[in-house]
Amino acid sequence: MSHRLFEGKAHASIYQKYRFTPPDEVKNYILQYLNKRKGEPHVLAVDLGCGTGQNSRLLAPYFQEVVGIDISECQLEEARAVPGFPNVTYRKGVAEVLPFPDGSVDLLTAASAAHWFDQSRFLVEASRVLKPRGCMALLGFCDSNTRLHYQNCGERLTHIYEEVKLALLPHTSNQVAVSEGKLEEIYSAIPFPDKERIESIRVSSPISVRNLVGFIETWSMFQASKKKDPQTAEDLLLKTQKRFLEEMGVTSPDTEIEHELEYFCVLASKPQ
Repeated sequence: MSHRLFEGKAHASIYQKYRFTPPDEVKNYILQYLNKRKGEPHVLAVDLGCGTGQNSRLLAPYFQEVVGIDISECQLEEARAVPGFPNVTYRKGVAEVLPFPDGSVDLLTAASAAHWFDQSRFLVEASRVLKPRGCMALLGFCDSNTRLHYQNCGERLTHIYEEVKLALLPHTSNQVAVSEGKLEEIYSAIPFPDKERIESIRVSSPISVRNLVGFIETWSMFQASKKKDPQTAEDLLLKTQKRFLEEMGVTSPDTEIEHELEYFCVLASKPQ
């Protein structure tokens, strides 16, 4: 979690506005797994690489306490600014050195973040802080299988989306490639016998063209491109929104399309 691509204040604000909250389908897999392996009470959940807190807040109703950890103070400021979650706190830190006693954590999660961790150091810390039968849930989405739907032009919209990713490919990090591999390597390295990897949870939800373009702006590869050539990066966003709207035959960027995304989840339970 030593990578510092998400630390700027502007990026944190965009992340808060446009980044997706993990869907209920994935949340339910995680809670069912935790209930079967460990059971009640659910005292402490720790959300690593929490960013602006979407996943931390999602867990809040199910735990006495949720602690979000992130390396970026700007991201944490955005997270703390969201009211209504008194049992959620945020701390600056990294996944490889956790500020919790041995055997104290019920659930350790990371949403679209585990591919940035130092794998071996993180797994040592996870083994240390988890309670016996405590669980780890590492989740994310595979953007290579994204599909867009709107009337009869869904395939063409998906093609435009793929072209944006292709344009940003030179700015894509190795860590993003690890995420696209659905965390297979980290799954294999988890030392617990009780583990499983759910490779495909397809979720479809409405999203406005404006928010889809905003989501593209949150990508680390877009931010890397913007850092190198701000004008070209901004032009790409404007051109992409224009192409979407023209293909759809509409003028309002608030027009909604159907966004189909493939999530995955690695689950593991520490032995008794």
